[in-house]
Amino acid sequence: MEYIVIKCGGSVIEEIPETFYKELCEIQSAGKYQLIIVHGGGKLITSMLGKLGIPSIFIDGLRVTTEEMLDVIEMALSGNINKKMTRSIIINGGKALGVSGIDGLLLEAEMIDHALGYTGNVIAVNESWLKSLCEMGYIPVVSPVGMDQKGQRYNINADAAAAAIAGALCCPLLLISDIPGIYADVEGEKQTLSSLSTDQLDALIEGGTITGGMIPKVNAAKEAIFNGVKEVVIMDGQQENVLKRYCNQEHIGTKLYKKEVLLHA
Repeated sequence: MEYIVIKCGGSVIEEIPETFYKELCEIQSAGKYQLIIVHGGGKLITSMLGKLGIPSIFIDGLRVTTEEMLDVIEMALSGNINKKMTRSIIINGGKALGVSGIDGLLLEAEMIDHALGYTGNVIAVNESWLKSLCEMGYIPVVSPVGMDQKGQRYNINADAAAAAIAGALCCPLLLISDIPGIYADVEGEKQTLSSLSTDQLDALIEGGTITGGMIPKVNAAKEAIFNGVKEVVIMDGQQENVLKRYCNQEHIGTKLYKKEVLLHA
């Protein structure tokens, strides 16, 4: 059985059709692929913080997280979105288990930078515990909140959390978004790029084509690729049969890959 990590972005979760969850269940029941879901929730977090009068500040697409925000973030991610997605899989005939990165110390984290506060970086994945959930027939649905050995919680970018899990399992990573891939201007028109090397990603960031929240997404993808992930694909979760098309080896979205360097004698 092959693992596939599927990251659903916070911007698309509310727009994902019910057929998406049906697809998940059908792929899982076919037995060839074991699916693991990681979800974001930035829109809901920003909304909930705003109602409390707490402003949201971002640096290079990453949320600056204070201690007072963590309860709200955990409530939004682990209490709201995680359970909605878990319910959606179950009512479509699948077996799902909603977990946080804190459960079983699934995502051990550390502070990235003091400027970002309690926004964390994954330093270890409890892959044996995750695999045991899969062996019991569940689709794990992972909320990207982690902690360190002392119990300090961290808000983890969902793309980075998904990349860390995919890297630990050495499996493909699908980034489900509300766009069909990475765009570029081609003769004055926006077109979806079918594939990009890690070097080309760097050039697009430097040139200003990739900005804002897309920066941590592609940086997580790059890190995943360098850490052994087979491939990373950015795709539109609102397209019909997007997951089945991928599993049937159809080309879809933007595939990101590591540029191989040829050494000559």
